[in-house]
Amino acid sequence: MDLLNYAFMQRALLAAVLVGITAPAIGIYLVQRRQALMGDGIGHVAMTGVGLGFLLSTSPVWMATAVSVLGAVVMELIRWYGRTRGDIALAMLFYGGMAGGVMFINLAPGGSNANLTSYLFGSLSTVSESDVTAICLLAAFVVLVTVGLRRQLFAVSHDEEFARVTGLPVRALNLLVAVTAAVTVTVAMRVVGLLLVSALMVVTVAAAQQLTRSFVATFAIAVALGVTVTVGGTVTSYYQDVPPGATIVLMTIAAFVVLTLLAAPLARRRAGARAAAGPDDPAEYAIPAVRRPAEDAGV
Repeated sequence: MDLLNYAFMQRALLAAVLVGITAPAIGIYLVQRRQALMGDGIGHVAMTGVGLGFLLSTSPVWMATAVSVLGAVVMELIRWYGRTRGDIALAMLFYGGMAGGVMFINLAPGGSNANLTSYLFGSLSTVSESDVTAICLLAAFVVLVTVGLRRQLFAVSHDEEFARVTGLPVRALNLLVAVTAAVTVTVAMRVVGLLLVSALMVVTVAAAQQLTRSFVATFAIAVALGVTVTVGGTVTSYYQDVPPGATIVLMTIAAFVVLTLLAAPLARRRAGARAAAGPDDPAEYAIPAVRRPAEDAGV
């Protein structure tokens, strides 16, 4: 493949693989928590970080990480204490983040909205070596958290009250999920873009859920699908000269549609197999042992 002869494509493909792993890895917890649009909100806040990076002549990736982590923590605090005014506060945070990004980047020396476009929708040619280093470090953090603490994070995402009764630090784990989501957004912004990363975090998980309900299986399929669409979208973007972020998201949605169509006959086949087993099948009447939610989901 001739695209591997170019250093910028090598960097872009490595970044794509890391994005394909990290986005579904944290997305599965956001979907479980019914916070599917959290990534979109963090993406808006991260725009301020990108603008500050240009204004202060520092790395936009690291600055976006710092600002998005701060924004994610504020979002969690609003969720805890905001009550009826929480939605208004979140709206101001999201729109303020977007406006701040546009303002700061225009105040930066030589800055313009054109500089912001590659961060909003992704760009292959602008992924630098320093970006790859930052993405690798941030991706390692995301994988460490989402895999190493999968039982605790699943328990909190599935049932906060149960997790609190069992002695888990619910608020600390909720903050960790929010911070990890913020880090994931900055990992993905160079390939997918800040405005589109939420789709990759959510739709891959939704597509995997069409085939299985097991946590481990859903996690594995979602990550495999994430890597497939990010690499496929990056390669397609190179050969067809189309935006990588939009290509990746459209491929993800197409995968969701295909898996949904495949899931229907699979579900009918399973239902037929259960019906054929008949009422005498002892498994139909077996009383399962009391288990924790994480064990029920095969975590």
